[in-house]
Amino acid sequence: MKILKFGGTSVGSAQSIGTVIDILKKEHGSGEKPVVVLSAMSGVTNLLSAMAEKAANGEDFTAQLAELETRHFEMVRTLLAVQHQNPAFTRLKINFNHLEELLQGVSTLRELTPKTRDLILSYGERCSTLMISKMAAQYFPESLFVDASELIKTDNEFGNAKVNMELTELLIKGFINENPGKMLFVTGFIASNDANQITTLGRGGSDYTAAIFGSALNASEIQIWTDVNGMMTADPRMVKKAFSLPELTYTEAMELSYFGAKVIYPPTMIPAFMKQIPIVIKNTFDVDFEGTVIQHHCKPSNLPIKGISSINDISIINVEGSGMVGKSGFSGRLFSLLAREQINIILITQSSSEHSITFAVSPADSEKARRVIGQEFELELLANKLEQPEIEKELAILAIVGENMKQTPGISGKLFHALGRNGVNVRAIAQGSSEYNISVIISKPDLAKALNAVHDAFFVQLNKTLHAFCLGTGNIGTTLFRQLNEHSEHLQINNGIQVKIAGISNTRKMLFNADGLSLDKWQDELQASNQKADLAGFIAQMKEMNLPNCVFIDNTASPQPIKFYEDIFKSNISVVTCNKIGNSASYDQYRMFRDTARQHGVDFFYETNVGAGLPIIRTLKDLMSSGDRVKRIEAILSGTISFIFNHFKGSANFHDVVKLAQDKGYTEPDPRDDLKGTDFMRKMLILARDAGYEMEATDVHIESMLPKSCLEAATVDDFYKALQEEDAYFTIMKQQAEAEGKALRYIGKLEDGKASITLQLVDENHPFYMMSGSDNIISFTTDRYKDRPLVVKGPGAGAEVTAAGVFADLINVGAN
Repeated sequence: MKILKFGGTSVGSAQSIGTVIDILKKEHGSGEKPVVVLSAMSGVTNLLSAMAEKAANGEDFTAQLAELETRHFEMVRTLLAVQHQNPAFTRLKINFNHLEELLQGVSTLRELTPKTRDLILSYGERCSTLMISKMAAQYFPESLFVDASELIKTDNEFGNAKVNMELTELLIKGFINENPGKMLFVTGFIASNDANQITTLGRGGSDYTAAIFGSALNASEIQIWTDVNGMMTADPRMVKKAFSLPELTYTEAMELSYFGAKVIYPPTMIPAFMKQIPIVIKNTFDVDFEGTVIQHHCKPSNLPIKGISSINDISIINVEGSGMVGKSGFSGRLFSLLAREQINIILITQSSSEHSITFAVSPADSEKARRVIGQEFELELLANKLEQPEIEKELAILAIVGENMKQTPGISGKLFHALGRNGVNVRAIAQGSSEYNISVIISKPDLAKALNAVHDAFFVQLNKTLHAFCLGTGNIGTTLFRQLNEHSEHLQINNGIQVKIAGISNTRKMLFNADGLSLDKWQDELQASNQKADLAGFIAQMKEMNLPNCVFIDNTASPQPIKFYEDIFKSNISVVTCNKIGNSASYDQYRMFRDTARQHGVDFFYETNVGAGLPIIRTLKDLMSSGDRVKRIEAILSGTISFIFNHFKGSANFHDVVKLAQDKGYTEPDPRDDLKGTDFMRKMLILARDAGYEMEATDVHIESMLPKSCLEAATVDDFYKALQEEDAYFTIMKQQAEAEGKALRYIGKLEDGKASITLQLVDENHPFYMMSGSDNIISFTTDRYKDRPLVVKGPGAGAEVTAAGVFADLINVGAN
């Protein structure tokens, strides 16, 4: 025999009730006559509770009562044949009349006792089960409505009654024997005490009803039909990448359920566990999905954890003081007090010094707990042996659960790394010796971010999501978006990374979307945005969105974003930048960026600051981190100047070559920033600092290649005029190089802590002689590479390669 329980959403509409009937037809066709346990229609229990509160306050509840009647009557008219409607209407009307009398009594007395509340709430299950049993009788004549309050016996703890299992099982077995061949439709949630007064089994108690019947009848299976595809790895409302688990052990399912997974009511599993009856979680709205099987033994799993659960709102109370240290019985006294006062403790943690105990409770119980603790320990408080109990609110619990956690090193390390890297502060930690669960208390506003970050960390078969906020939509920014769009599938398949552009801003407008902006039509969406560009506002919005695995990408050449880097690092957001201004300003600022990023566990990548897409900084860092010592660095680090000198030959004049470089997008807006060596100097300075030298911009010696008239031109147009007027100056340089069979090269050198950039003539024996296009080249002479330097060479200018360098840095953030 099977037990099938259908939740509120499964019986909440005509369509879903039709699905329930179809499920029962399929079971009936296979020879099964399951016991069907039903909840109240979705929203009805809350409506009944609200009516009870209104009545107790003397407020009018008739509108809600009329709504309740109408909803049930409409369902009868829709799903029950006309000739069968009157008996159903009559029985339902009797229930609603009784309910109205009860509410009138509460209103008259202005009193709502737990006993009366249970009786009022019982009408939700009574009405839905009666109604559906009548509908089912059209297809299964043997259908029988069963009021579970006549069979399930409990104590007098109204609202959350404890079941007398021995007596209950005898009554259920006796009832089944008296009604052979019947298909039972049983009210969930409700029971009765020895005086036959209605009690309830707690919210979610319909699951418990199904388990009680399953245990009494030694059912082959208990099916819980709900509105999700089984037990999931996390709350799908917060973690969109959450997926269904095919199976769980009872222990895993209980841990997940106690810590907030609402799919199944925790006590449900106890009767099933005792008799090892499988529980199957199914979805009424996706009946073909296999769901989740909860059973005693599961097949081995490669997953390090089975799920991440959470409690969205808790408070913690800290009790501390010297009077606790070494005093036996203190904890027993404290927790006995809380138990007497019916205050449920969700989590406990205690310092090894015994100086403090922290425990989590429902926010509704926090003030009461503080008050009764103050009363119980009044003498200790007066003697200053205890501090006044402190309440901290707006907190949440995140728990990772799974049997594979047991004796597996690194699980807690991975958890805390994921939280720390995303700036989630852990207020308290609890782990049982069973090692099935590690629970942490965190700030409530951080819960969604924490769940997603931890989910990405543990379920590596899914793609890790990076949320990128991009500043700058010029050539580099636009090219980066195109590259990300073109390679998104490759990135997910080969790198396990999904990049979502959560924010874009240029100097005019900005745009945000936590789910990711479309990389096909971002320009149109940005143009249509009503948000005016505001750099401080952009940073503030990025922080306020509080997304996991955030990266700030600075694709500008402006000094303004640099001012926000420190704050961004302190918000646990990584920075990827092609903007050289920050790292080439004062050494103190350069050092502060590195130290702040390291302190907050985030990345600061700026490969494009030196060599566009070439791995120059990464190569230098790898050499140094492996213990090699850099003796000399020589480099051509201006793709622009490289392009100019590679084309300044034959009949070409200097003015035309510079103009060609600018037209191709190789130069800065003012080409003098390249030609007078300013940009080159910044690159050499950053390289020197990364090589370990405390160096300022003034320490880099620059030999200018431009005549004074070109440097002092008022505008870019004037600069080009000056180039034409100085044509002879440049022609002499070109002719000298050609006469000697040499090439003009603008070379930077770092040696013995000194950096210089000079214009040189090099012959064919020099490694920098053979250059083409906009190539950059750098040679590292080190202890290991002293006879033949390590050379890195390739294109060093242009939006395509610079965007590719930013892309690579972004991927490296995702790898950490």
